[in-house]
Amino acid sequence: MDLGIKGKWAVVCASSKGLGRGCAEALAEAGVNLVLNARTQETLEATAAHIRATYGVEVKAVAADITTDVGRAAVLAACPNPDILVNNAGGPPPGIWSDWERADFIAALDANMLTPIALIKAIVPGMMERGWGRVINITSQSVKAPIAVLGLSNSARAGLTGYVAGTSRQIAHAGVTMNNLLPGSHDTDRIAGLDRSASQQKGITVAEARAARQANNPTRRDGTAAEFGAMCAFLCSQHAGYIVGQNILLDGGGVNATL
Repeated sequence: MDLGIKGKWAVVCASSKGLGRGCAEALAEAGVNLVLNARTQETLEATAAHIRATYGVEVKAVAADITTDVGRAAVLAACPNPDILVNNAGGPPPGIWSDWERADFIAALDANMLTPIALIKAIVPGMMERGWGRVINITSQSVKAPIAVLGLSNSARAGLTGYVAGTSRQIAHAGVTMNNLLPGSHDTDRIAGLDRSASQQKGITVAEARAARQANNPTRRDGTAAEFGAMCAFLCSQHAGYIVGQNILLDGGGVNATL
């Protein structure tokens, strides 16, 4: 399927690896030029080089912390008027409700709620003026079904979800759509870290922790970054202009709900 977005520009945050990279590669395959962002320059440059060589699109790599004012300014300087914005940032650490103090919540809100909101406010007005734009926010399945050990993420991402629900419906008339992608367990460093934490807590091997977790999913496996990226690219396409303010689960059926 021709997604109809060849030649457009996308800013993809936290895109040197994992789900962000999956989104970047899927967009590049559709002919979209990219501004990639991550904190680790060596990894980011390697990803950028791979995408240039594989897909033949323009790629700018901006090594910066997107959760800071300076980092966001650097990304926007590289691409002041993107057609597509993919918001993404690593999740806060796991724990239990009694572990977290105010500072922990502020850090989680800065990374997973206030940073995407700042980028939306900076980029969406230009999209509206031009009459076309796509915003994808990578949140979590936890906004549908909370995950006890990820209380910081539950809270911050739920806040972003509420913001997007109202904002998406105020900008759609100008040809700009905004939606959220809610990943379940995917084969990423984040999930590997959670498996290591579970293995330590339960006194089992990492492989045993992974197998036990996967056994609870209807697919009996983790998702892939490529599968996730393909959905992102479709939502950014010309064919998705009537999809507005939705929270789309990519979790292998892990959230057991009718709606």
